[in-house]
Amino acid sequence: MHESAVATVILILTGLFTFQGLRDDKYQEQFAFDIDGILLGKQYGRMFTSGFLHIGWIHFGFNMIALLSFAYSLELILGIPKMIILYFGSMLGGSLLALYVHRNHANYRAVGASGAVSGIIFASIILFPDKGISLIGLPFEFPRWLLAALFIAISIFGIKTGGGNIGHEAHLGGALAGILFAMFMEPDIAWENWWMVMFTLLPISLFVAMIIFNPNTLMIESYWGENVEKLKDMTKKRQANSKTVDEILDKISKKGIKSLSKSERKLLDDFNKNNK
Repeated sequence: MHESAVATVILILTGLFTFQGLRDDKYQEQFAFDIDGILLGKQYGRMFTSGFLHIGWIHFGFNMIALLSFAYSLELILGIPKMIILYFGSMLGGSLLALYVHRNHANYRAVGASGAVSGIIFASIILFPDKGISLIGLPFEFPRWLLAALFIAISIFGIKTGGGNIGHEAHLGGALAGILFAMFMEPDIAWENWWMVMFTLLPISLFVAMIIFNPNTLMIESYWGENVEKLKDMTKKRQANSKTVDEILDKISKKGIKSLSKSERKLLDDFNKNNK
């Protein structure tokens, strides 16, 4: 089996960081994706360092198997420098979408290379759409459009429901970044495979645009535009509390979350719970 030089180095480094993180909780906490650390502490490096940590060896194994399964063919066509840019660009894309979705969830933390790996997978899908997928350890292949469709559907559903201890936002953000980087790096090949580009790019872009320009998409569990009355009620409640919540958020940005009183913390917690 052929191996990607970039993926091999990433696997080794990620394994070392993961090993250290699993044996030292303070190390894990210092480099994990942390909302307060990034937004208040301006520790932007966490958006990258968190991609080298994992919650366990199974988590690490799944990510690295997926990376090795897709990286070699990409490295052949992109070369090592572009491959490195693609990996870390996708990692950043996943972190940015997770940061946006969870920007008001002060206790949100995450680790894992899933965003970066998702970018590698989707770059490979749009550049080699006709090639069957055969993951390491599986004796059969299946079409790439099927993997793309399942991945996008599961990610969107996971973001909407907040289901499981999985960073669906990082997955989707990384996938979107991977598609865009691949289009920019290899425009001729992407144009030849325009149908796969549209098949993957449109649903992801539309959903991301929806949660940015219509945040109620995430605030109402069953909302896809049809639950108008519930949306109106939710909007009225939000407007009634928005001034107080804005003042609390301003206080957090200036003095940190520890400066809040018990009543302010309760109001903010209730506001977050009611708008999940």
